Amino acid sequence: MELHPSSAPVSWSDVRTVLLDMDGTLLDLHFDDYFWSEHIPLRYAERKGIALMEARQELEPHFRRMEGTIQWYCVDYWSDVLGLDVALLKREVEHLIGVHPHVIGFLQALRRSGRRVVLVTNAHMKSLGLKMERTRLAGHFDSIVCSHEFGQPKESQGFWALLNAREVFEPQRTLLVDDSLPVLRAARDYGVRHLLAVSRPSSRRPARTVADFPAIQTFAEVMPIAGDPSP
Repeated sequence: MELHPSSAPVSWSDVRTVLLDMDGTLLDLHFDDYFWSEHIPLRYAERKGIALMEARQELEPHFRRMEGTIQWYCVDYWSDVLGLDVALLKREVEHLIGVHPHVIGFLQALRRSGRRVVLVTNAHMKSLGLKMERTRLAGHFDSIVCSHEFGQPKESQGFWALLNAREVFEPQRTLLVDDSLPVLRAARDYGVRHLLAVSRPSSRRPARTVADFPAIQTFAEVMPIAGDPSP
């Protein structure tokens, strides 16, 4: 069912800084889902000379153990552990990298409004570089922050303190849009007032029910109003 703007209101007059996640928020999560659930197991099976099902059985527990840690998002970590050039393998399926609908218009509207727009991602620098190269979104942001610069993922309170020290934003006048509920909870605990979840991170999966936060399926639902004054 299509959501309506009223289901996920943003009080734009109270927002000075907009923090935007990348994977699953601005970009279709299908690329990452496919890469880790299909492409990596296939290449891992080929390297070890084992069946694809056996490869999945080996990889799955390790993946689950690392979720939410900085290593989970680290291309170099997985290259070492798996014996694969993960950055190179991502280029094999880079054609799957895509921008969600209405993202470009949303970013353009934000820039016209005069608000500070910061991309805040857990993606490793090598993944970030590939995706910015493929999508050409980098020019829409005032700043781009990768959690690997701080050595802590966005799920960590330490990340938010370090981010604020670098970007100097007012939590009460900041909006975070993210598809990760643990990240949104961490930002809320830090004091970020305006929080918005993406209910359909992947175009290949149905929208999720999000209970803890206002949620959108596309950015068309929260587009800044034309003529919206700079805060």
